Amino acid sequence: MIYTLPFIAAFIGWFTNWIAIKMLFHPREPKNILGFKLQGIFPKRQQQFAEKLGSLVAKELISFDDLSAKLHHPSTVQSVMPFIEEKIDGFIKVKLKEEIPLLSMFIKEDSLTGIKKGMVAEIESMFPALILKMTEGMKNELNVEKIVTDKVSNFSSDKLEEILNAIMSKEFRFVEIIGAVLGFIIGCIQILISQL
Repeated sequence: MIYTLPFIAAFIGWFTNWIAIKMLFHPREPKNILGFKLQGIFPKRQQQFAEKLGSLVAKELISFDDLSAKLHHPSTVQSVMPFIEEKIDGFIKVKLKEEIPLLSMFIKEDSLTGIKKGMVAEIESMFPALILKMTEGMKNELNVEKIVTDKVSNFSSDKLEEILNAIMSKEFRFVEIIGAVLGFIIGCIQILISQL
């Protein structure tokens, strides 16, 4: 009978850790049990969790300065220029002639090519200022911290549990197994002590 002690202790270790993990999320609503108010840690602190996450995302993860620098980079500008050039070319060759038919009679193809080159060069030179204006506008209009805080605080408790379980399921399982292993070791130590 005494040799079953490590297995009983392993079960108790596993079970207490399993209960502790469940109590991260349950009960979802506060419950009075024997005069104590019980509620899962995440449901109870969801608003604080949302605020901290919002602050972290706004300050550490999404930087409008980084975004602006990336958009200003010459390689970014060069990557969009073929698209802009194609649109200007289409405008000059098709839409401009449709809007002003007499234009095609007086302006030769070489002149239209020159106009296109001038427009492309002008857009390319004003692109950094345009990006700066756009990112400044986004910075003033978008409150990333508030957006993240509102989204996370409005998650249902089920959704929050689903997200955290998807991220940490292996860690939760590891905690349960460690509880069983430690319980088993403690049970073995108790057998050794009782044999002495």
